[in-house]
Amino acid sequence: EVQLVESGGGLVQAGGSLRLSCAASGFTFDDYAIGWFRQAPGKEREGVSCISSGGYRSTYVADSLKGRFTVSSDNAKNTVYLQMNNLKPEDTALYYCAADKIPRCSSDRYEYGYWGQGTQVTVSS
Repeated sequence: EVQLVESGGGLVQAGGSLRLSCAASGFTFDDYAIGWFRQAPGKEREGVSCISSGGYRSTYVADSLKGRFTVSSDNAKNTVYLQMNNLKPEDTALYYCAADKIPRCSSDRYEYGYWGQGTQVTVSS
């Protein structure tokens, strides 16, 4: 059974940092792309970043977040991390990780069939 468990969210002041973790189990980690998405109240779920080890190794960070967000993985721990620096109030959202056996990273949420329960990030001004 595929399981994705996010952690690391919380309340932080603007300018602060958080590191989210996505612990994966139930599948061969190297064969899957792991994506990060976020959804703010009243808004569409949007792609944040992705990392893929299988097929074509690739990473992706949304253009608007480059320079502040980075994605990495520890394959030995089957865990993907999202480091978020210089957080802004507009980063407030529920952050999800998602996985699927796709050959390269994708920011399209419809390409991912497995989702975690999400972790809340709240940035105060």
